[in-house]
Amino acid sequence: MTNHSNQNTSPIAYVEAELRLAGMLDSRMIGLLRAIVQTGSINQAAKQVGLSYKGAWQIIERANNLAPKVLIATATGGSKGGGTSLTAAGQSLLELFTRLELQHSQFLRQLNQTLAADPEMMLLLKRQVIKTSARNQLFGKVTAIQPGAVNAEVFVTLKGGEQVVASVTLASLGNLGIGVGGDAVLLINAPDIILVVDDQDSSRVSARNRLQGSVIRIQHDAVDSEVIIQLPSGETVAATVTRLSAETMAIKCGSKVSAVFKSNAVILGAMPLDTEQAPLP
Repeated sequence: MTNHSNQNTSPIAYVEAELRLAGMLDSRMIGLLRAIVQTGSINQAAKQVGLSYKGAWQIIERANNLAPKVLIATATGGSKGGGTSLTAAGQSLLELFTRLELQHSQFLRQLNQTLAADPEMMLLLKRQVIKTSARNQLFGKVTAIQPGAVNAEVFVTLKGGEQVVASVTLASLGNLGIGVGGDAVLLINAPDIILVVDDQDSSRVSARNRLQGSVIRIQHDAVDSEVIIQLPSGETVAATVTRLSAETMAIKCGSKVSAVFKSNAVILGAMPLDTEQAPLP
């Protein structure tokens, strides 16, 4: 006699979706936040959620960059990174996501029950995901636009008050539909960033952008070094230089450096303005 008591009687999951906020706050990041609360250590939290130490750091750096306030605070320590904890903003985000997870689960259950009765509705559901390979993603507000004959200079102020200039063609400016007051994302590849030690003369560097900060981490391989610079706001910028250059400049954790890059090295992305906001001509 067949026992049916253990068979799954839940409806077929026609729709499966991961809860993701603002394109980056997903279950993996939230799982890392929860593990940090439990362990107080980036190294132990990374192991708990199945991430490498470097991968956990990249998630933390991106979370702090994207959020209006720093979510995760770290204390300097040994090779494993020292103590780590959530800020008040990080705790609030964790609580919000936990509540949304329950509502999200309930919504999917109801949606799948509806689809089970009308499977053709599945054709109306599609997921669209946009990803980028740029190592650095900084968010800010457009504070000025200076059009030229061919290109325009877009001035973006980061949440820490630093200003970045991006050079874009007038055609691209029109296609983006951006204007003063709009939200912008700046994508910068790590190899496009030049490192300057702050006690060195940088007056001969022609690049428009210079972000000052402190080195918080260096990752070496056989040829290159990835240097992570923390800005005063808590945001981070990654630069890739040759290992020889890093050693020649004696860059180490705690070094005061500047991340220097040209305006045309910045890829500009922007959120559309509200209808009552008109973009600059």
